[in-house]
Amino acid sequence: MIRFGILRLGQPLSNLLRHDRRMNNRIRHLIGVKSERLITTFGQAKLVVTPDGSVELRGGHTHDRAAAKEWISLFMHEAVPRFAK
Repeated sequence: MIRFGILRLGQPLSNLLRHDRRMNNRIRHLIGVKSERLITTFGQAKLVVTPDGSVELRGGHTHDRAAAKEWISLFMHEAVPRFAK
């Protein structure tokens, strides 16, 4: 790219910040997530995805867990959550 004052001839080859961010996401996807991810909470109950890809519902009272089970049946029907205390 040749610069003449404010005008530039040619286009930059890449937007370094945007492409770098996208590459990091691709690498993170290939390597895998090393920590747990919180999906949502229902009162005291937490719905998390563990590093091995399983879904767990942790803690909460019986009414929190019932609300979580209903939400899972509506929005995450393909998931088979484990119910941890």
